[in-house]
Amino acid sequence: MNNKISSTHLERRAVVYLRQSTPTQVEFHRESTERQYALADRALTLGWDKSQIEVLDSDLGKSGQTTTGREDFHRLMAAVGLGEVGAVLALEASRFSRSQAEQF
Repeated sequence: MNNKISSTHLERRAVVYLRQSTPTQVEFHRESTERQYALADRALTLGWDKSQIEVLDSDLGKSGQTTTGREDFHRLMAAVGLGEVGAVLALEASRFSRSQAEQF
């Protein structure tokens, strides 16, 4: 187990958040999508049980300029706010939202 990940983290679920900005990116940049799905394997190597890893991928092909219509983003933010998540895995922080004001 990684020394920065405690049992407190592992008691909560790990969430893998996938997003690409446009349907065209999803279609023609499949290697990015595959790399994002592979983050679930990374959570396994960090110590999470497979049953505790949740993959949120319904925001693929949706722009980060707004959170409108991005249900997985809203689910993720709610779960984090409720203290249900021990780790969030994503390729880039920019995958969450372009507008910081919208997050709060």
